Amino acid sequence: MSLPPLSPEQLVKPRHFELRMTLIFFTLFVSLGTHLPYFPLWLQAEGFHAEQIAVILAAPMFLRVLTTPLLTALADRAKDRANVYVVLVAATMVISAGYFLNPTYAMVLAVSLALTIVWTPHSPIADSLALSGVRRFGSNYTAMRKWGSISYLCANIAGGFILAWTGPKAVPAIIFVALAAALLAGLLAPRLGRPRRASPLSATDIQHSAPKLLNAYFLYFTFGVGIITASHAFLYGFVSIYWKSIGISDSVVGLLWAWGVVAEVCMFLFFNRIFASVSVVQVMVIAGIGSIVRWIAFPLIWPLGLGVAGFFGVQTLHSVSVAMVLIGLQKMIGETVSEERTGAAQGIAYFFNGFFMAVVTLASGPLYDRLGVDGFLAMIPIAIIGLVLIGLAARSAPKRPVRG
Repeated sequence: MSLPPLSPEQLVKPRHFELRMTLIFFTLFVSLGTHLPYFPLWLQAEGFHAEQIAVILAAPMFLRVLTTPLLTALADRAKDRANVYVVLVAATMVISAGYFLNPTYAMVLAVSLALTIVWTPHSPIADSLALSGVRRFGSNYTAMRKWGSISYLCANIAGGFILAWTGPKAVPAIIFVALAAALLAGLLAPRLGRPRRASPLSATDIQHSAPKLLNAYFLYFTFGVGIITASHAFLYGFVSIYWKSIGISDSVVGLLWAWGVVAEVCMFLFFNRIFASVSVVQVMVIAGIGSIVRWIAFPLIWPLGLGVAGFFGVQTLHSVSVAMVLIGLQKMIGETVSEERTGAAQGIAYFFNGFFMAVVTLASGPLYDRLGVDGFLAMIPIAIIGLVLIGLAARSAPKRPVRG
């Protein structure tokens, strides 16, 4: 499928394009790097029990798998995606102030649901802007996007030290300030007009191309990826709460989260050197086994006296259980999906990942309430189901890579 021609205006590269996109990525990921590890701690500090925390975390996940493709499609059809990005960031900042209100269960749940609608599209829209610069002007995507990973890492570490000083009640304020910085950066976003190809999460693209992707290999593989990913729900929802319950300080909690991100980035850097000759199915099997080892290890580390060093060791497996899943999915799509269907493939995979993650997150609250850290053991059969689906995908894999 050929791309539409660029207009004369679109051929002109905005001044300091790479710097402006770098600022967007850097500010975008500070709030995300605060929310994932520390928002559950804030919920616990406000008196919510594990099942309520699970609902507050899971309900937005169910909603965003429906709303995000619609909003990214809207951004693709707008006069300029940067304007949509600015509006969404401003709305996110305003809605996040709802956490400063009296934090009743109904209030926090309502704010979280409203927030996910306008917050989740930030990243795909920013990616869309950056990739337009790659296609039109030869910009280096990795050089811009890496600053998002750096800021996420910094937010993990800095957030831990701030909370060690202030306590978890500072989390809403940190998120609000981070979103204000993202809004300022968004005002500087380069204006590029409409994209020549729809966003990877475009609802229109999914509608047109999805029927062509409903083959056994693609479905088994994306289901398997979604379920292996969902086995991390207990970790994301409750590991910070668990670490705090055994006396680990906020600053060390932040370092543990950051170490997982470092391990993930290292896998991205060295994957091709280590696994260049490994098939995509083998990559996913290694990732699934890494997940299982991780969930076996977590409940054993503290009782065996391995201490914080043991948790740093198991966090290193983030490079296998998370990074290799992400790489394996993109590798599968690149090898078996033609270019004009790539957007739909990404959107379907996003839906499966989000839906299964929401389901397991919802179940994780009662698990933690009843089993504590042993709830990680319940993630083992989930990862095994994902591995079985990857095995079924291998049996129906195409004989040769797709062309075109």
